[in-house]
Amino acid sequence: MKVCHINLSRRFSGSERQTLQLIKQQLREGYKLTIVARHNSAFEKEVEKLPCKLITTRSCFINQSAKLNKQCDLFHAHDEQGAQWAYMQNLKHGSLYIITHRNNKALVNKYFSTKTYQNAHTLVGLSTSIVNKLTAKFSGKDCIKIPSSPLSYPVNQNKVDQIWSSHGYKFLVMHATSLEKHKGFDVSINAARILQEKNSPIHFLLLGSGPQEANLRKQAEGLNNVFFMCKQEDMGTWFASANLLIHPSYKEGLGSVILEAMAAGLPVIASNTGGIPDIIENEKTGLLIEPGNAQALADAIERLANDQELRERLQAEAKEILPAFEISQTSKLYNGLYAHVLTEKQSA
Repeated sequence: MKVCHINLSRRFSGSERQTLQLIKQQLREGYKLTIVARHNSAFEKEVEKLPCKLITTRSCFINQSAKLNKQCDLFHAHDEQGAQWAYMQNLKHGSLYIITHRNNKALVNKYFSTKTYQNAHTLVGLSTSIVNKLTAKFSGKDCIKIPSSPLSYPVNQNKVDQIWSSHGYKFLVMHATSLEKHKGFDVSINAARILQEKNSPIHFLLLGSGPQEANLRKQAEGLNNVFFMCKQEDMGTWFASANLLIHPSYKEGLGSVILEAMAAGLPVIASNTGGIPDIIENEKTGLLIEPGNAQALADAIERLANDQELRERLQAEAKEILPAFEISQTSKLYNGLYAHVLTEKQSA
C-alpha cells in the first residue's frame, strides 16, 4: 500500500514520536511511504534516516502536486497544519485524506480549519473522549478510535544507580510531560507540599520543559522534596529509576506517557479526564483522582508508597491491557481503515 504521511510540526514531541513510530512499523510491513515534513524540523531529520520518499515544505499551502496522486493511494495527516496541507492537496488535485486528531482541546471554530476536517474522508481520535468531540462537531462524518502506542526506550543502569543514590534511595514519584498549564504540575507541587508537611520521605521528579517552568519553580519554593529535572531523552532510564508515575492533567487526549510507564512496569496515578479512563480503570490498572485535587493525589501517592502489594497488583493488571495498544495492533487498525477508504473510493 502506498501512503503519504504528513506532519508539519516545528516541534518533536509526543505527536511526532507517535507518527514516526507508525511510519517505522509500516515500513517493516512493506508499505511504500512518502512523508511530508516541515523544512528543517526535527521530524524531517528523523525521517531522513528512513527508506522512504521525503518532501519538505515551509507552509501548508505549497508543494502539493498532481504527481503525488500517482505515487500515493491515500494521504494521512497527523497534526493541524499537516491536515491543512492535505486539504490543499485535496482542493488542488482531488486527493483522498484522513486526519488523526491527537489532543482533547476544543476544536478551533474557524472556517478553514472546519473545512479541513469536513473534507477528510475519516477522522481518527486517540480516545473515546476525542471521538465523541469529533462526532459532535462533525455529524455525519466517519469518526473512529485508534489509540497511541507506547514507545520503548533503552535503560542505562549506571545512570539509574546514580539517580537512586542522589536521592538517598527515597520513593521516587515522576511527573513527565511538557510544562504546560493543563498538564497539572501545579497539582503535583501542591501534593508535594502536603506530603512535606507530613514529613513523608517521598521525592517528586518533574521532567519536562515548557512555558510554565518559571511559574512552577516559584510555586515550588521552600519545598525540599521537588526536583526539576528538565527535559530528558533517555526516558527508559528515568522510568527504571522511578517508583511511580503521576499524571494529574486537567485535560488529556489519551496520555501516551501513561502507556510507556505501564510498559516499563510502573504503577500510575492519573486524572479522571479526557482519554485517560480508556487506559486506567480505577483500582484495577491504576488509580484515578479528580482533576485539580492535590489532597487526593497526595493521599493516593502515600497509599501506594506504603502498599507494595497494591503496587504489584496494579502493575500486573496494567500489563494485561498493553497488547491492545502495541504498535503492531495500531498499524493493523490503520491498515483496515486504509483498505476501507480505498474500497469506498473504487466503488464510488
